Order: sequence, then C-alpha cells, then structure tokens
Amino acid sequence: MASFPPVEAVVRTLRVLEVLNCYPVVGIAQLHRQTGIPKPSLVRLLQTLAVEGYVRNEPRRGYMLTSKVRALASGFHSEPRIVEVLAPLMDALTAEVKWPVALAVPDSDAAVIRYSTVPRSPLALLHSSIDMRLSLVTRALGLAYLAFCDPDEREILIGMALRSVGDAENAIAHQRESLDATLELIRRRGYALRHPKVRPVSNTLAVPVFDGQRAVGAIGLTWFASTMPASEAVERYLRPLQDVAQRAREALVDRSGSASGVPLTPTLSPEGRGS
Repeated sequence: MASFPPVEAVVRTLRVLEVLNCYPVVGIAQLHRQTGIPKPSLVRLLQTLAVEGYVRNEPRRGYMLTSKVRALASGFHSEPRIVEVLAPLMDALTAEVKWPVALAVPDSDAAVIRYSTVPRSPLALLHSSIDMRLSLVTRALGLAYLAFCDPDEREILIGMALRSVGDAENAIAHQRESLDATLELIRRRGYALRHPKVRPVSNTLAVPVFDGQRAVGAIGLTWFASTMPASEAVERYLRPLQDVAQRAREALVDRSGSASGVPLTPTLSPEGRGS
C-alpha cells in the first residue's frame, strides 16, 4: 500500500486515457459520463494531452488518441508479460506439490530467475532466488532454454559462456561434443536436469517456455536430492510442469495474437521418461 494519497491529476489522466482507448472518437459529454470528471477539468486534461501529442481534437466530433500513445507501451517487452502470465500458474503448482518453482530468462551468459515461488513453498532451500544468475550449461533452467532456443542464438550464448571468466560452471562449455550431446538428449526428452556435480544437495527439473514458436525462458521445480531420485521427480512432476508451460504458451499466444505451427510443449519420448 502506498504511504501517501494518490496524485489525483495523474489518476484522472490515466482514466481519461483508458476511456479514449476504448473508442475511435470520444466527446466531452461521454468522457464526463464514464469518468465522473467535471467537464472543465476534462478540457484542461485533454488540452494538455494534445499539447504533448497524445491526443488530437477532431472538430465537431471529439477527441482521439494519436499514434504517440504506442510509445507508452514500448518498454513493456516480453519479460514482464511472461512473468505476468506464469506467476499465478506457478503459485498454483507450488500450492499443490509444495516444492518451489522458478522462472528464468536468458541474460547474456546466464539464465536469470525473474519469478520464484520460494516465499510460498514450505520446502525451499533459500529465502529468495530472484535475480539469481544460473549457468546456461550446467543448471536445469539454463539447459532447458539453451536446448530449445533458436540455433543461432544458441551459438551466441555458448560463445558468451566460453568467454566467461571466473565461472567454473561454464567450463563445461569447452567440452563442445559433450554439451551438444546433452542438449540433443534434452530436446528428445523434453526436459532438463541440473548437472549432477553442481549443488548435489538438491536438483531441478526444468522445461522450456514458448511464446508462439520462440523459446523465451524456462520453468523448473527444485527438490531436496535426499527425498527422491531424479527418475521419481520426473515421473511425478514433469507432466505438471509441462501443463503449466502449455497453459502459459496458450495465454501468451492469445495476448499477442500470434499462432504456432508446432506442438505447445516438447514431446517426451519413451526413452526420456525416468532417466
């Protein structure tokens, strides 16, 4: 909750923009009916928006938005949209299975956690994992993204990992044949697991997240390694994770109006189950 009352002029301006966004042209009388803002105040707000280039006055018709309003949404790129879609789905999954679930997106030579259900999980190892940078070549979230992203992007990301200094985990990127075989296995199975030598106290099962046909991130469920082997975790939690990824993809497609010609989730082959 804000520690101060909202600025009334800002609230009124936003309300006017919301109503203008619903109609091609809107008159003062209609704006007044829908916002409850006095007509003199509406005129001043609209004139200010017109001076700034966001609104145009059509004589004898009313006011309409200009193309400049698109700039107001230019900073709302795919990452916050992905978090917005996935957060409630991930919260629901953790409420059901108790283990924490994280969403990671690529950032230079790492996969960065942008949302996590750690605060909602009674079984979390950490107090928070937001903004944690994870290796693309050893961590499940990084591998799940790397395996399914565009091949050209994959080469760039692996090159960044190769040039990364001071990160021992990225050393595996130098073993290119082994890394390529691992990524091919992940694509065939439809999921990734953390490298067994990295933080063996726990493990993570991760699947990619798509927006249309493009991989945009990965979600993963983490559990204590002592509670179950990886094969059991795959048996229990792969389908729920894939269901979340599929629902997110459908929601992202609905929001963007794009269409996909590929399956909503990677196909899990028989040899991948329980590996």
